[in-house]
Amino acid sequence: MNNIFLEEEQHHVFSWNKLGNIKEGRGDLGEEMPVLVYRLLEYSMNHVLAEEFGTEKADELFRKAGHKAGTEFARNKLDLNVDLNGLLAMLQRLLKELKIGILRVERIEEAGDSIVLTVAEDLDCSGLPPTGEVVCHFDEGFIAGILETYTEKPYLVREVDCWAAGDRVCRFCCTAGTERTDG
Repeated sequence: MNNIFLEEEQHHVFSWNKLGNIKEGRGDLGEEMPVLVYRLLEYSMNHVLAEEFGTEKADELFRKAGHKAGTEFARNKLDLNVDLNGLLAMLQRLLKELKIGILRVERIEEAGDSIVLTVAEDLDCSGLPPTGEVVCHFDEGFIAGILETYTEKPYLVREVDCWAAGDRVCRFCCTAGTERTDG
């Protein structure tokens, strides 16, 4: 068996198979962990990236990482052969099941070219102290990756409301055919 982490050209390439067999590897502890641990990883990484490259670049990198995660998630966990409503219903079920958040579709216009989604109890930010800013840049990329994989069109996804900004849900505006500025 090849060690996928030691293959030189594949070392830094993320794909679904690098997540491993979690059930096998965590037989006693299981697949779940506290939100605190996830946020320790996310916010410490964000802090280091912002110190090294500036806040704007850190946000861009988190969007890129989210985009890659969303693309792999769509390819491996979603049925991409259903209609848009079916896809969003499946995504809604999975996000709740995986305890990422409670997805609601607020609006779909022009056959999916403009979508507004909300996420309550968002893994990234619900319960944070108010800072007056949106912070769910990974989620922006994650949603864009899913929508782009499904539609094969670029999407610009931006968070317009966030728990950290003082709102009770995160609201994302998704626009198709808009080239992303963050790769």
